[in-house]
Amino acid sequence: MNNLKQVDLNLLVTLHALMIEKHISRTATRLHKSQPAISHALAHLRKIFNDPLLVRSGARLELTPRATELMQPLSEALHQLGALLEPPRFDPSDAQQTFRLAMSDYGARVVLPRLVRLLREQAPGIDIAVGQATREVMQMQVLDGEIDLALGVFPTPPSGLYAQTLFEESFACVADAASLPPSGGIALDAWLERPHALVAMRGGMDNEIDRALARLNRRRRIAVMLPHWGVANELIAGTDLILTVARRNLDHADFERVYGSCLRVFDPPFAIESFEFRYLWHERRHSDPAHRWLRGIVARLLQER
Repeated sequence: MNNLKQVDLNLLVTLHALMIEKHISRTATRLHKSQPAISHALAHLRKIFNDPLLVRSGARLELTPRATELMQPLSEALHQLGALLEPPRFDPSDAQQTFRLAMSDYGARVVLPRLVRLLREQAPGIDIAVGQATREVMQMQVLDGEIDLALGVFPTPPSGLYAQTLFEESFACVADAASLPPSGGIALDAWLERPHALVAMRGGMDNEIDRALARLNRRRRIAVMLPHWGVANELIAGTDLILTVARRNLDHADFERVYGSCLRVFDPPFAIESFEFRYLWHERRHSDPAHRWLRGIVARLLQER
């Protein structure tokens, strides 16, 4: 067997069946082939191995010593080839794996609490490592293979990346309830007279709120800019600041429980375009069963919300 080019995989399958059945006709039935085809294959195998392999003993065929030696390694080789050709499977209940995720503070608030609870219940061996960066950096991290999945607001991805919209988000304002009229909301001029807080990774006008104001030839004063959502509500309570953020930041039980009596949520006094919250992944991970599973549960959790 020095030259693998003369070995057809079908011949090895036939040899394995012959070793088990020790009978030409039963082997033919097992493999759904004719008896002459099995006899021809056996003749070819005898030439390849330079050994009779199976010799007649009454109504049966018996293995030669060489064939007996081949039985176990051939069975193992065919089993490994079968596993290679089968689609890979993923069982989250016993998987041991780490996923690297990147998302903003907003994405973490929307995604992580429910995702972590689900992982602890259904996939306790799966770990996640979460990082934070600008959307441009996150996109590059996906391209470079540094992270497995990025969640955020992304433009049309470059070649090599997949993107899927998870939900469409709108904006809401929040201010100290005592600083607002009884009706709750305020007109645009009054809104602009107030100082504002901005949750962003960087300053400037590169956000949906200020771009919408620029279309009206208006501008607001940013009195406080910070990169973390977690402390933003505490800055608003007891001040004249207004915070305008994605609505899901304010749509959860903890906000109502902690701030329901002191902060009031209201609609912006001008139109702000909604945005699509998406996730990105690289094409090299597109067909990976573990990655497909993760994408599926993230999408399901957010759509159920």
